[in-house]
Amino acid sequence: MARAHVLLLNPALGPLDYRADREHAVAPGSIVLAPLGPRQLVGVVWEEESLPSDNQVGDNRLRPLLSVYDVPPIAAPLRRLIEWTADYYLAPPAAVLRMALPSSSALDGTRSITEYRLTGVAPDRMTPQREQALDRIGARQGLIRELATIAEVSEAVIRGLVKSGAIEAVTVSIDSPWPAPDPDHAAPDLSDEQQLATGMLVDAVDAKAFHPFLLDGVTGSGKTEVYFEAIAAALRQDRQSLVLLPEIALTEPFLKRFEARFGERPVAWHSELRQSQRRRAWRSISSGDAKVVVGARSALFLPYRNLGLIVVDEAHETSFKQEDGVLYHARDVAVMRAKLEDIPVVLASATPAIETRQQAAIGRYTELKLTARHGVAEMPEIIAIDLLADPPPRGRWIAPTLIRALAETLARGEQSLMFLNRRGFAPLTLCRHCGHRFQCPNCTSWMVEHRLVARLQCHHCGHTMAPPRACPECKTEDSLVACGPGVERIADEVTALFPDARMAIATSDTLSTPARAAEFVERMEAGAIDVVVGTQLVTKGYHFPNLTLVGVIDADLGLSGGDLRAAERSFQQIAQVAGRAGRGEKPGHVYVQTHEPTAPVIQALLSGDAASFYAAETEARRMAHAPPFGRYAAIIVSSEHADEAAETARLIGRSAPEVDGMHVFGPAPAPLAMLRGRHRQRLLVHARRTLDVQEVIRGWLGALTWPRGVRVAVDVDPYNFL
Repeated sequence: MARAHVLLLNPALGPLDYRADREHAVAPGSIVLAPLGPRQLVGVVWEEESLPSDNQVGDNRLRPLLSVYDVPPIAAPLRRLIEWTADYYLAPPAAVLRMALPSSSALDGTRSITEYRLTGVAPDRMTPQREQALDRIGARQGLIRELATIAEVSEAVIRGLVKSGAIEAVTVSIDSPWPAPDPDHAAPDLSDEQQLATGMLVDAVDAKAFHPFLLDGVTGSGKTEVYFEAIAAALRQDRQSLVLLPEIALTEPFLKRFEARFGERPVAWHSELRQSQRRRAWRSISSGDAKVVVGARSALFLPYRNLGLIVVDEAHETSFKQEDGVLYHARDVAVMRAKLEDIPVVLASATPAIETRQQAAIGRYTELKLTARHGVAEMPEIIAIDLLADPPPRGRWIAPTLIRALAETLARGEQSLMFLNRRGFAPLTLCRHCGHRFQCPNCTSWMVEHRLVARLQCHHCGHTMAPPRACPECKTEDSLVACGPGVERIADEVTALFPDARMAIATSDTLSTPARAAEFVERMEAGAIDVVVGTQLVTKGYHFPNLTLVGVIDADLGLSGGDLRAAERSFQQIAQVAGRAGRGEKPGHVYVQTHEPTAPVIQALLSGDAASFYAAETEARRMAHAPPFGRYAAIIVSSEHADEAAETARLIGRSAPEVDGMHVFGPAPAPLAMLRGRHRQRLLVHARRTLDVQEVIRGWLGALTWPRGVRVAVDVDPYNFL
């Protein structure tokens, strides 16, 4: 008999010991099925010295393992990454392990499943629900429940269509191998700068050693083509590559671009995959058959068999920071995984974060610069519109100068982009009679009007309601007023000005799946869209050669509030959206509407002097001992009862240890004082860079107790201060 030290997929538990008999030979990393009371849970065998148990149980009391899954074990570098992530971000190791293991169906042996697809045969009886299902399913295929979700109908409707012959069953092998990309399929013609950067990346891949790179290139400079050649080098070594993207909407356009270079698509990993696709991808990744994986941040924890390269594209993006569950930053964890795997990692961005720039400045990262756009394309001209001197007409949001530029662009048959980082029609709805404002019942935030779908929605918890005819406070009918602009309102304004222009709205609401994003890209590339009105979603990665005009409706929007990264984020966002203009042979123009044309962010954009802007921002951070020169950790206390949350927060504040180089601010009500029905208090820990703040917080909070209904979360290196 041997003891097996097992970390179960239960965040409330630490590792437990089991008995492994001769039938169940196990080693660290083995994925097992273990009993826990009457339940059966998946777990991974772990080294006891890495994750020691709180309680030792005698051999005679150990329960036996039920089975060992016939899949490759979780390799040592990934086990060390799970430990590091749990320790750094103060998360239960089991919660991190869950990101490496999918549902148990992926652990079963090779098998087939039955999926369903349309036959093209009309059903004997048509109902509105059936018509909706047939229209929305289209060429998609999946399980009955998946098709019902896609069509937004009940499973009974889908089963009825199966019986009528409109939908048929097909047997799908869910473990068929993925075609291998060809590193020599369509080698690109690179510029001298690209060749130099490519050579260094390829050498690093060949060296098979840890080497972090910052690939810093202006928008349109061909960063993707450069790191594609590093992927090609890994393919020639029969090793795997991982490319992380910040948004699911970018996945489909990226897959097409990858296919053009390598002849085959990579393996995609994101939340929209069907269960069968997720199982097939996970098994191919763990076996090493999947040579290139492209995915969202969760792809970082998958069990790669032979990883040779990690790329984090648009590495400055804040969406790489997970804001629920395990509060990790994928950019930083990617660097740590590369170090543990002993492989190179590439952080690619046109506007790198100050934290990344500082790592390059002190020599920890090798910086590769691409200073010019690829081919004949040139950087766009950026012009500021002072809204005090050139205001829009009353009730409108687009200044006359930008309207004239838009008219000229349409007359030339070129495409335009109007950018406003606000979803919906208006951010606030109020009653003109009594002043009542529509607020979310679950959060301290205003309900946003989405006129296209006729609803008011909270963008924090997702609560929706139909806009009422009468004010709920004073009962006056037709008294509700939309205040401020969202993208839908800007789209209405453009349509009113140019009724013949073909319009598209690009937000996370309209491009919510890779398929919708792909359809949008196809329409843009085919010239079927004249004007795009979009949010930050369109600032990332898109390449439309005929798009020559960008209008930033409100450049001041991101500068409000006390966020230490507000100026940096605004610069990144506007620079990125400006980079969508003039990426082909035609010159681009960018108009930035602002009430503060002399603000440092606006001046840096107009002059193109990003270096001076970042130098000033970096020095301000240094003086304030803010990241990357100091450390922050947020402690968020929440409860369904306001007094309970406040009392627990005061308890934590009173118990704060006196530590040299550490200060604790608060508690205070969070700016978003209620979220999803829970009242919230925040404390902020500010510490010197060299202090092990995690160890301090672990001992501090570990000595306290609070009511069961209270949740206390720690956000190390916070990006969200709400």
